[in-house]
Amino acid sequence: MVPSDHPRQSEFAFRVDARLTGDPGKGRGGDVTLGRTGTITTPHGEIQTPAFIAVGTKATVKAVLPESVRDLGAQAVLANAYHLYLQPGPEILDEAGGLGKFMNWAGPTFTDSGGFQVMSLGSGFKKVIEMSVAASAPAGADDAVAPGKERLAHVDEDGVWFTSHLNGDRHRFSPEISMNVQHKIGADIMFAFDELTTLQNSRGYQEESLERTRRWAERCVAEHFRLTDERAGKPYQALFGVIQGAQYEDLRRKACRDLGAMPFDGFGIGGALEKENLGTIVGWCSEELPEDKPRHLLGISEPDDIFVSIEAGADTFDCVSPTRVARNSAFYTAEGRLNLAGAKYRRDWGPLQDGCDCYTCQNYSRAYIRHLYKAKELLSHTLISIHNERFVVRMVDDARKAIEDGTFWEFKAETLGRYYGARV
Repeated sequence: MVPSDHPRQSEFAFRVDARLTGDPGKGRGGDVTLGRTGTITTPHGEIQTPAFIAVGTKATVKAVLPESVRDLGAQAVLANAYHLYLQPGPEILDEAGGLGKFMNWAGPTFTDSGGFQVMSLGSGFKKVIEMSVAASAPAGADDAVAPGKERLAHVDEDGVWFTSHLNGDRHRFSPEISMNVQHKIGADIMFAFDELTTLQNSRGYQEESLERTRRWAERCVAEHFRLTDERAGKPYQALFGVIQGAQYEDLRRKACRDLGAMPFDGFGIGGALEKENLGTIVGWCSEELPEDKPRHLLGISEPDDIFVSIEAGADTFDCVSPTRVARNSAFYTAEGRLNLAGAKYRRDWGPLQDGCDCYTCQNYSRAYIRHLYKAKELLSHTLISIHNERFVVRMVDDARKAIEDGTFWEFKAETLGRYYGARV
């Protein structure tokens, strides 16, 4: 039996502020779309949506001071329950007063459930699970594992046994354990524990997994409410259900109806999908999920993906990409992503992006940052990461403003036209 709403849920709120109208062919006219702006209210502040959420996997946005993350305009950060569970341990964060105090971040925080890392690292796919249908596993394979790797995560009805990628220790995650871990970590928004599938899994396994995720969602809600009562002196933590279903419309819609009927505070849209189907799948979910609750799209940051997701009704997004590519000297510009490793930047005294308002571009040249990268000085990671995070945060902020003033379609066309050039 799924419990009814908890009285403390009023401490978390979402309000729709404006709606996106029209389409590229109709300009500013036309019907109301699924896109919208809104305001999420948490115990540690508001998030104006759409918003890009900076990823601080291990309670740090890699190579960037929390103060710099604030200054570049990020409204919230997302940490990873799997990694923080393994190191330093949720008890440490609880003693510190929660994730925000632990990392000196005063704003809103998110934690994912750890399910993605349990499944992906447990399958030997390192940072990501191969979502392409061209992956090495044959179609219909229900035990996809990376080439040359062995399975380190095993799913059963109660939860998942997995092996730590740090030291080989064996651990157990279940809905109840994930809720306990995330409550101790103390983020404002956390996600229910779910099973992640790949596009290689058979239709039959997708159906089986979806039902398991539904049952786990019920258990997450029950344990979340129990812990909310037990930890009455702590700020209320919102719980988002996670929508799976791969690329099957009926499964995605069923998951939305099933979890949408549960007393979640919001929803995460996750799982396996191909890039060209992103907007369609997010749209299915937005049509089914409760209108008065926020929708978080897990793991995207490419400009075209962000725009199509905003149109389809996603409110917040997260991705590690801005800092990950920065560590390989890649930086974003209005004309596309470039790489400082090229020799042509050796005597380039201009900023990473002309007109950019980030700290890096206001103070450092391409030539200097390239020198740092070539000399293996870690400051290059910091300076490029600040710029890349600011680039994506500002783009989403500007998209929100464009919805509000009725210029979204023009802004989208100009932004993507410059970024991708002839590819758009």
